[in-house]
Amino acid sequence: MSHPFITVKEVGPRDGLQNETQIVSTEDKVKWIEELADTGLTHIEVSSFVSPKWIPALADAKDVFAMLTRKKGVTYSALVPNEKGLEAALLAGVDEVAVFMSASETHNKKNINKTIQEALVILEQVVQTAKQEKKQVRGYLSTVFGCPYEGEVAVSQVASITESLLQMGVDEVSLGDTIGIAHPLQVKHIMKEMEHVLPKLALHFHNTRGLASANVLAGLEAGVTTFDGAAGGIGGCPYAEGATGNIATEDLVYMLHAMGYETSVDLAKLTEAARFMERTLQKELPSYQLKL
Repeated sequence: MSHPFITVKEVGPRDGLQNETQIVSTEDKVKWIEELADTGLTHIEVSSFVSPKWIPALADAKDVFAMLTRKKGVTYSALVPNEKGLEAALLAGVDEVAVFMSASETHNKKNINKTIQEALVILEQVVQTAKQEKKQVRGYLSTVFGCPYEGEVAVSQVASITESLLQMGVDEVSLGDTIGIAHPLQVKHIMKEMEHVLPKLALHFHNTRGLASANVLAGLEAGVTTFDGAAGGIGGCPYAEGATGNIATEDLVYMLHAMGYETSVDLAKLTEAARFMERTLQKELPSYQLKL
C-alpha cells in the first residue's frame, strides 16, 4: 500500500521558544531557523507579532525576520493576534500569517481576553487584509481535545469554529491539543466528525502524557496529511498550567519514515538542528531522538 506524502510543519521557533524561561538571542534564533530550513522542512513558524509584554521571549520578531537568509521553497510564517500584529508582520515580509483562538470560551478569554464570537469578528478582519496582501493564512484552534478550565469541549463547537475560519478565508486549520490530553480514539472520533474538511486540517499534539505519537498515528489512519512539531520537543502553553512541549519534530519524522511515509525532511540534519537548540538552552530536551 502506498502512503500519501506527509507535510511536517516546524513550530519550534515560535510555539517552542515562547514558553522557554531562558530568552534565546536573536542571532541564535536566526542560526537555528536557517539550520531548520536546511533540513528540507518547507514550513517554519519563525516568531510571533504579539505584544512583548505578553510574550517577552519573542519581542525580537522583526529583527529575526530582518536578519534571516531565506531559503527558496520554504514558507516563513508568524503568529499575529490582531490588525496591529498583522501590520508589523506584513512589514517584516512574512510569507504566511497565522491567527489563533480557542475552542472553549474560558481558555479564549484567558488567552486573548475575548469571547469566541468577538475573536471571530477580529480574525475575519485580519484574514481579509492578509488575503488582500496575497498571503497564505493558517488558523490555530487551541483546546480542541480538552480545556484546562472547562474539561471536555464539544466536537460540534470545534467543527463550527473550524467552519467559520475556513469560510472567512483561512487556508488550513491546525487543531491543537493544548494540554496534551488527547487520546487516539478521541482523535479518530473528531476526525470522523470533520471528514468533509479533512484536507484543510493539520494536527498539533503536545506530549504531556506521552501520547503524541499514538495520536499522530490515529490522525494518519483517519487521513490527515499535515502535522506540526517542534524540534527538540520544546514548548507548552503559557496559559495552560502543566502543558509540556510539542511532539519533537525529529521523533515525528522518525516514526513517519519508519512506517514508509515520505516527507521532505532529512532526519539526521533535523536531529542536529534540535541538538543546537539543546546546547543553546543548556538543558536536556524531551526529544527521544536526542537521547540516542
